[in-house]
Amino acid sequence: MLTFKDMGIDSRILDAIETLGFDEPLPVQEQVIPFLLGDEDRDLIALAQTGTGKTAAFGLPIVHKIDVDNKVTQALVLVPTRELCIQISNDLKNFSKNIYGMNIVSVYGGSDMDRQRKALKKGAHVIVATPGRMNDLLNKQHKINLSNTNTVVLDEADEMLNMGFKEELDAILDKMPENKTTLLFSATMSKEVSMIAGNYMKDPKKIVIGNKNAGAENVTHLCFSVQPRDRYAALKRIVDFYPDIYCIIFCRTRMETKDVAASLIDDGYNADALHGDLSQAQREYTMDKFRHKSLQILVATDVAARGVDVKDITHVINYNLPDECEIYVHRSGRTGRVRQKGTSIVIATPREMFKVKKIESVLKKKFKSAPVPKGKEICQKQLFSLVDKMQKIEINHTEIDEFLPKVYEKLEWLNREDLIKHFVSIEFNRFLDYYKDAHDLTTPDEATNKRRRERRERNKDGGSYKENRNEGFVRFHINLGHKDGIEPGALIGLINRSTRDKGLDIGKIDIMKTFSFFDIKSRDPEKITLSFDGVEYNNRKVTVEVSKETSGESKNRDKDRSFKKEKRKKSKSTRRY
Repeated sequence: MLTFKDMGIDSRILDAIETLGFDEPLPVQEQVIPFLLGDEDRDLIALAQTGTGKTAAFGLPIVHKIDVDNKVTQALVLVPTRELCIQISNDLKNFSKNIYGMNIVSVYGGSDMDRQRKALKKGAHVIVATPGRMNDLLNKQHKINLSNTNTVVLDEADEMLNMGFKEELDAILDKMPENKTTLLFSATMSKEVSMIAGNYMKDPKKIVIGNKNAGAENVTHLCFSVQPRDRYAALKRIVDFYPDIYCIIFCRTRMETKDVAASLIDDGYNADALHGDLSQAQREYTMDKFRHKSLQILVATDVAARGVDVKDITHVINYNLPDECEIYVHRSGRTGRVRQKGTSIVIATPREMFKVKKIESVLKKKFKSAPVPKGKEICQKQLFSLVDKMQKIEINHTEIDEFLPKVYEKLEWLNREDLIKHFVSIEFNRFLDYYKDAHDLTTPDEATNKRRRERRERNKDGGSYKENRNEGFVRFHINLGHKDGIEPGALIGLINRSTRDKGLDIGKIDIMKTFSFFDIKSRDPEKITLSFDGVEYNNRKVTVEVSKETSGESKNRDKDRSFKKEKRKKSKSTRRY
């Protein structure tokens, strides 16, 4: 097997990466590094998943080739996000720590531009930058000279284009020398990436690690099918089923990210949110907690999590599926990094299964359908995890021995079996209490659905199915709708937080334009309405009252209004003047 030493890398760099734990090259490094260090001065397209060692693949050759005595900028690395910019800059500094005089500067938005200008004035051999800030410095400040830059790296090129940086990339690349070497690294080869390659690259060599546009090989893909109202409950069960989980939960919107994170925190989970409304200082604080594992669960939007590179993530959970399959590929690539195994989980409703099929065709992998863990299974998993931790714990005899006589005295009335039961119950009782009456959240299989459809047809004339379905449920009206950005998941979170009752049986939810309806199984409807006093959502006062309409009536009324509105529009369009 080819080693880093066999590749001819500078001995000072070899010493640096040895202390970082680099033992043998990963597949992308094994193919890319010899090519970049060879005599062939040629552009390169490398398709490889996030977390496969791409930074070292281009970073080690760049550091190796830098002429430290020449103070001009010799390499530019463009990345989609601030977090990735900082991370790659730190990686390059670690690679070059034994090379005296090497200067690597990171340039990104949300940070003091004056400080960045001062760093650039000292002479930056390598600049790692986000396209927006780089373009600002080139056009407005005129503080960066790229006329001597011989290498440009477009890292996570597909992400940069997805984030709308095409114009900035075009402007930056136009200002660079024609004889530069362009290195393009991407997880997927979209049409936009192909266009960039066609416009700015000359006869590039293509290296593909794994299948083109496919997910990481060591990631298992699981799908849990649930009803929309059970999405959050299923999320909690999944998290509880994996006691040592260290994960990112992906949501579609900022508001949903905030709501899911707030609900998890309220329920006692070690979670926090990462979204676009946070300041740079808040983002860095949250990410620092997550990287150091003082935060177990990170709830994030796709935009906020782009470029997040954290090792040892065990799971990625898709609270909602993205619209584009390529985004799922990036999400799942956050786990299973650098020869580790990972799991990517999808929580999907029956109506969303067509998206799962589309993703399977892109991944060239099948999702494993799994039932949502039941209460007994979760309790068993948590119990065994507790016992495993007890077995592995190190005992500090010096510190603990002096307290043991008093402990023995307090516990002498317990025999061996009772002592074990008491120990286990300290942590275990809360799971037993919570899940003892938990119902099955997994959506029925097709055979069960067929039986339900047949039963529904049999009872249609008598109406008994509808009566049974709504038995014990009360319908409520709330003054929030689509215009307020409310979605079923966000509404469930609002209900749980306002009522402070996580055990509510929430039924059907109908989201209208300016208001919504929801069903709750309750014997005290007034208590539900009063719990919303003083509650606000997006700076709007929330009002909830018991509805006089049934689920079907409210839906028909909304349809009737939409029909009348459309009818009025048609009437106006055909009116003669």
